[in-house]
Amino acid sequence: MASEAAAPSGLQIHPMDQFVVHPLFGDGPIHWYTPTNASLWMLLTVVAVVLLLVIGTRGRAIVPSRSQSIAEMAYGFIYKMVEDVAGKDAVGYFPYIMTLFMFIVMANFLGLIPMSFATTSHIAVTAIMAMAVFLFVTLLGIFKHGFGFLHLFWIGSAPLILRPILALIEVISYFVRPVSHSIRLAGNMMAGHAVIKVFAGFAGVLGVGAVAPIAAITAVYALETLVAFIQAYVFAILTCVYLKDALHPHH
Repeated sequence: MASEAAAPSGLQIHPMDQFVVHPLFGDGPIHWYTPTNASLWMLLTVVAVVLLLVIGTRGRAIVPSRSQSIAEMAYGFIYKMVEDVAGKDAVGYFPYIMTLFMFIVMANFLGLIPMSFATTSHIAVTAIMAMAVFLFVTLLGIFKHGFGFLHLFWIGSAPLILRPILALIEVISYFVRPVSHSIRLAGNMMAGHAVIKVFAGFAGVLGVGAVAPIAAITAVYALETLVAFIQAYVFAILTCVYLKDALHPHH
């Protein structure tokens, strides 16, 4: 009876195990300088971006190669987005937004490789990027407009009696930006990977009869491929919106 009680059940799925950060070498404690699976895949992300944007376009061919075509499409896509959303005077900050977009989209796609590590599923990673954007646009707005930046929170078109209330709401909304900016990306990436792991667990238990879980994995994986791009796009376009507020704080 004791052996039967100690025997593990047939279905054991741990979808969150894939997000555990662990050292690359050994099993000791993790310090700030410890190489981990997270730091490895972030490094691979940077390498992949450099290979695409630098090595892939070094030929500057009139008839572009595949890598050059992808790089040029990404460049044109983000450039137009910055110009359309934040205005022509925001084009000078295009390199920063382009860097953010390429890092996120490449990290998202690399995270879809089996046995890889999805770095953008960790709030620690996305929060740093979101906080960097928040501080950048806030300091930029103060540098360019001084106290005039406070017009961002004062809605002059509203009735006078409502303006203080709306100003308080605007201030709270402004300081919540980095929270929503980071959680949106990390939450979407984590949810998709967890769902795939759950279906994979069912497929492993059912064996040859796992037609339905495999079909579900295929469908969710296809959806995650789309989400990987959309979430990078959303992060970049929100950065453009915040940049526009910094450059033009007047309502």
